[in-house]
Amino acid sequence: MRVYLGSDHAGLELKAHLIGWLFENGHEPVDCGPASYEPDDDYPPYVIAAALRVAADHDSFGVVIGGSGNGEQIAANKVKGIRAALAWNDDTATLARQHNNANVVSIGARQHTLGEATALVELFLATDFSGEERHVRRLELVASYEETGVAPSLPEPGIS
Repeated sequence: MRVYLGSDHAGLELKAHLIGWLFENGHEPVDCGPASYEPDDDYPPYVIAAALRVAADHDSFGVVIGGSGNGEQIAANKVKGIRAALAWNDDTATLARQHNNANVVSIGARQHTLGEATALVELFLATDFSGEERHVRRLELVASYEETGVAPSLPEPGIS
């Protein structure tokens, strides 16, 4: 599968490692930058470039990487059609796919060893969306809001 990657200076080493790992494991990694270490670079151009490519390539996934992964997740989620999730353990990596059908995973390079981060990406890519009705319904509510800007109706009091 095609995997678009974007990072900042803090994620550059992990991104390079993951590109090699993805290639060795039969994936098609696409590097959206940066190409070299710049200590004052900004992550939004690279992360948004990766997210835009994922949004346009529906059978693909994205990996965005920074020091914590928080800003990268936020930036990726500004792209219409992107569901980016910050993964910090096995459960968050798998649940992002199973319950949220996330198409981008955000990783904090300063939070994990190369091996730990690779394992999170591997779990994310290997996990399928469950397709359970409750998860589909929730994703449809989010997609509708994204498309229309109209917030979902609140449930009636006493109804869960």
